[in-house]
Amino acid sequence: MFLTNLWKKGIVVSTIIALLISVVACTQKESLTLDVEDNQEDKNIVKVVDENDVEEIRIIDHLGREIVLEKEAEKLVSGYYITTSMLIALGLRDNVVGIEAKANSRPIYSMAAPEFLDLPNVGTAKEFNLEGTLALEPDLVILPIRLKEAVESLEKLGINVIAVNPEDMELLKESLKMIGQATGTIDRAESLIAYYEEKTEEIEKLVASKDKKRIYFGGNSDFLSTATNKMYQNYMIETAGGENVAGDIDDTYWANVSYEQLIAYNPDIIIIAPGANYSLEDILNDSNLAAINAIKNKAVYAMPDDFESWDSPVPSSILGTMWLTSILNGEDYPYDKFVDDAESFYKEFYNITIDREVLNR
Repeated sequence: MFLTNLWKKGIVVSTIIALLISVVACTQKESLTLDVEDNQEDKNIVKVVDENDVEEIRIIDHLGREIVLEKEAEKLVSGYYITTSMLIALGLRDNVVGIEAKANSRPIYSMAAPEFLDLPNVGTAKEFNLEGTLALEPDLVILPIRLKEAVESLEKLGINVIAVNPEDMELLKESLKMIGQATGTIDRAESLIAYYEEKTEEIEKLVASKDKKRIYFGGNSDFLSTATNKMYQNYMIETAGGENVAGDIDDTYWANVSYEQLIAYNPDIIIIAPGANYSLEDILNDSNLAAINAIKNKAVYAMPDDFESWDSPVPSSILGTMWLTSILNGEDYPYDKFVDDAESFYKEFYNITIDREVLNR
């Protein structure tokens, strides 16, 4: 429908023709030579220099596509809340001209980039606004790989698009590097990555000799839905020194379980996902769960959701792993120390001062 409407509007047609001409021109460049930044470590990023010493940026995204930028992108559109948060963390809030729908449901936007609430939205993963995106004339659009059709449509119209799939820590790092290189913020991206690696190493050393507690991670829409080993939450649990009771399930992402199965799992600790539509009290007072160790010991915790959903691979997701570490191993990583670390993280990477009180458990 969007493409049909698009051809009806003369001004947009002119824009598209100009963009297509630009794309054709780009393909006719003279021979290129690789810059020294072509290395195995940054396999998604290659810089090239033509015979006129004009440096280009070539990026291989998570769909295996090659994106060629003649210069660092300035006008940005993000159709994915995870990459929108990345743009804030990379210091690019002033470069964003459009974002995904439902921006007012993301607390971090109000806190760190309130102007985002007034930006044009480019739709959702179910209904992406191709025409609206074109009208913004972006230098670069960043989309999740599940919007492959929109990626291909924009590419045909001469719009630069990076498709990302930050579904684990390594893919998150790759996504940050790609966006950082495309926008001239690679140093900032590397600082974030260094922070992740430093904190992960600290946590791994801390939990190395500890007994692993059995963890049940309840979904946000239904408590009897739990994260399997294909989910980012599984990575967080294992890194924090726990054992995911549903970690042997690998044929789906969120698995539905019965009360009987949950009782058989008998977790030591129950974690409630951020933004759950049920409360901690609902779980503690559920008579069907009375025999579970976590219920007997009142070891049920709701992951904070005051800033972002730390159980999704946003730039601040490292805080979810750190929070979970403080829950599982509070004697070695006290909760107050976690709050200090969370405060420092948001100050350094989002330039905001968080309210420590909302993190009181």
